[in-house]
Amino acid sequence: MDVHVRPGHRSQGYLIAGPLVLRCALGKGGVSSRKREGDGATPLAQMRLLYGYKRRTPVIADQPATALNFRATQLHDGWCDAANDRNYNRPVAATYKRSHEKMWRKDDVYDICVVMDWNVSERKQGCGSAIFFHLSRETYTPTEGCIALSRRDMMRLLPHLSGETVIRVRRG
Repeated sequence: MDVHVRPGHRSQGYLIAGPLVLRCALGKGGVSSRKREGDGATPLAQMRLLYGYKRRTPVIADQPATALNFRATQLHDGWCDAANDRNYNRPVAATYKRSHEKMWRKDDVYDICVVMDWNVSERKQGCGSAIFFHLSRETYTPTEGCIALSRRDMMRLLPHLSGETVIRVRRG
């Protein structure tokens, strides 16, 4: 799958998966080959899908079958974004004392949230954390560096995703 930046809109793009061309939201910092913690940029990179979180709601209960491994999001789930912490860019408890992202959010953008292999397998401090493939807001407002699809488009795509799926982010 390829993600291309939408011309004239650095924080929006198109995800191309076979014959599908799907609108997506990107990071408020655009796309960057020099990703850093807190810059709001989506990495210019190839990222394999690792696994996902899904929140148990009636809509998600009807999720189509997928070869990608998912676990139910729990109230206590978090993701460390403290660049100098030993758990940087790793799952932690939502009560973690250092800076972290809460996986159980008040909005629905993490109802389906896939962890991409950005700075996970080969982790480098300060090079960006919590880069996910998740649901967008209705208006496709920018993310903090993630790639986000509408719920409808994510549901269409899920049956085609696996741990072998790679998303390639490109500038043009």
